[in-house]
Amino acid sequence: MVPAVQMTVCAVGAYAFAEHILGHTGPLFAATSSLIALGFSRDPRLRRVMEVGLGCTLGIVVGDLLVHWLGSGVWQAAVVLLFSILLARFLDSGTIFTTQLGLQSLLVVLLPAPPGGPFTRSLDAVVGGVFALLVTVLVPKDPRLEPRQDVRKLLHELAEVLRECADAMIDSDSTLAWHALVRGRSCQPLVDRMRQSLRAAGEVATLAPAYRKHRDELNAMEASLDSIDLALRNSRVFARRLTSAINHTALTDEATDNISGVLRDTAAAVDELSLGLAEVHDGARRAHMRVARQDLADIAIRLHPKLLSVEKLEGETVVMLFRPLMVDLLEAAGMEPAEARDALPPL
Repeated sequence: MVPAVQMTVCAVGAYAFAEHILGHTGPLFAATSSLIALGFSRDPRLRRVMEVGLGCTLGIVVGDLLVHWLGSGVWQAAVVLLFSILLARFLDSGTIFTTQLGLQSLLVVLLPAPPGGPFTRSLDAVVGGVFALLVTVLVPKDPRLEPRQDVRKLLHELAEVLRECADAMIDSDSTLAWHALVRGRSCQPLVDRMRQSLRAAGEVATLAPAYRKHRDELNAMEASLDSIDLALRNSRVFARRLTSAINHTALTDEATDNISGVLRDTAAAVDELSLGLAEVHDGARRAHMRVARQDLADIAIRLHPKLLSVEKLEGETVVMLFRPLMVDLLEAAGMEPAEARDALPPL
């Protein structure tokens, strides 16, 4: 509801400003550009504002030049639109930029120029973008909200991958390990989604004075995301190797119990890490992160093939592939890389 109200007020306000203050007739692009710039997208708003304004201006320039050389008509419109789209994709891969450049060049060919000349539409687009930025600065939402939701979903999936691997070992079912691998692969869109959220959140925290104090927290969350991304990649490698180990009966019953216990304990520590990264209050967040680091460090000490009663080479490989995953999780919990590596028992 809150973003919907913001978008409504912003669009109508931009339209009214362009019409009553600037004297433009039917300044639709002031309203539409503000809607595009605010929107519900996770892309940074400043980039969207720039894409709308530049795309609109370049589209008018390209359309005017080609109309001057080719004249007006249906086939000219087709040539202008094709050229504009290709030019936009060459200059910038942004979808909004391509749409605006192509749309404006097409309107120049097919419709008469509005009162005041074709560049009034470009000015209207700038007005809409400025209104969108003002709303972002004056009435911002907490930029940490979406990244917190995203990291909670992401770490939940990682914990479930580990639990499915543990179940696969207990049941000696390589299919379950393969399902864990598939689940781990499906997490990549969640990582990309969170990266977008953090970029947009960083922009809001930079533009809005009320949230500048949270930039360090967002930077720390971005650093944790890099480590979580690596942990997810390593979990896929681990699940794939585990599938082979189960098929070849490479682990004794005792080793199976020990490693599955490590996986379940790690999943529980990942849940604790999720609570820490998604926590709103600083004191509670630091407490959860401290517990997560300690739990992960306690698990890391056990990651040696002999300590887990692993005998065969392929079973040792399973343990060895879990060690870098543990280092990634320790770094995600705020531990320094060298300290995280030292938490593992020497081989």
